[in-house]
Amino acid sequence: MNLHEYQAREILRRHGIPVPPGEVATTPGEARASAQRLGGKVVVKAQVHAGGRGKAGGVKLANSAAEAEAHARAILGMTIKGLTVHKVLIAPAAAIASESYVGIIVDRGSQRPVLMVSPAGGIDIEEVAAKTPEKIHRLAVDPRYGLLSHQALGLGFALYGDVHQARAAADIMQKLYQVVYAVGASLAEINPLATTPEGAVQALDAKIVIDDNEVERRPDIAALRDVTAEAPEEVAAREAGLTFIKLDGNVGCCVNGAGLAMATMDLVKYYGGEPANFLDIGGSSKAQKVVAALRIMTSDPRVKVILFNIFGGITRGDDVANGIVQATHELSLKVPIVIRLTGTNEGEAMEILTKAGFSALTDMDEAVKQAVALAKGKAA
Repeated sequence: MNLHEYQAREILRRHGIPVPPGEVATTPGEARASAQRLGGKVVVKAQVHAGGRGKAGGVKLANSAAEAEAHARAILGMTIKGLTVHKVLIAPAAAIASESYVGIIVDRGSQRPVLMVSPAGGIDIEEVAAKTPEKIHRLAVDPRYGLLSHQALGLGFALYGDVHQARAAADIMQKLYQVVYAVGASLAEINPLATTPEGAVQALDAKIVIDDNEVERRPDIAALRDVTAEAPEEVAAREAGLTFIKLDGNVGCCVNGAGLAMATMDLVKYYGGEPANFLDIGGSSKAQKVVAALRIMTSDPRVKVILFNIFGGITRGDDVANGIVQATHELSLKVPIVIRLTGTNEGEAMEILTKAGFSALTDMDEAVKQAVALAKGKAA
């Protein structure tokens, strides 16, 4: 679950990390009032769960309250990477002497939180890693002991030569580590961590991603979810008990089990296609979940074919078959369906599908080949 910048900044502030003041506005008038209260130059920043806000015109500098109102009017309602902006953050325009990066991510390989810092802040850390990897310093933290003072200070000196700034950065790193555990974050980053001309160290921007497994046991964090800032398909999938991630291809994939879903997408790529989504209907799927899955996939106009790849273990093949038949009665499908189904209650499933006029395969490769061919407009 992604948090908005203003929400992440507030969490950092509550944990003692120095963050400049800011206010959220949902109308141009509110933006003007916020700018008047903050005084001087302000930055108007789109609050949307997408990167590249600045390049899309979602971050503007305003020299007056009237200019902040005009910028807010232009930003509110704009679409950035398919998401509509409903809120803007109004924050004082800071005088910046330098910009650095500090972030913590849960690394499943080492099974530890990894702290990453870089003196090259203000740009995407992926870009830094690609072009100047030597500027990224990493530390895998032992969760038994946490981030120790001497470790944080060592990384502080990797950012700043000034001892006072290095100590300030080290203190921020230790508090950011506390934030990760306090909110169940899989990612927490400050970019940029800026120094002012007076030598102060501040967090000017923040990003926090909450591990979805943590949300149910943290109602205070779950309450921060903004469904208006998420892709409608992902919201619908979550409400239906499905795991769904939208991708950029045109082969809709409906699979049971995350491992099989990953293998299916790999195979689609292998045979020259592009998956349109990751969609896992789970291990005990009822017919209605299959209907919901089809409704979500067919809502994407880019999807040219739908591929069902079901390997029944806990999942019953006849449940999936009934779901496919029910969905085709309820929905006006305009794209072909390729079905690969094997495993639990396979015979019953094949009988259901045959009676409804569908054919199903048992070979995974053959099904993927057919789906990719259909997506390219070729005969299967």
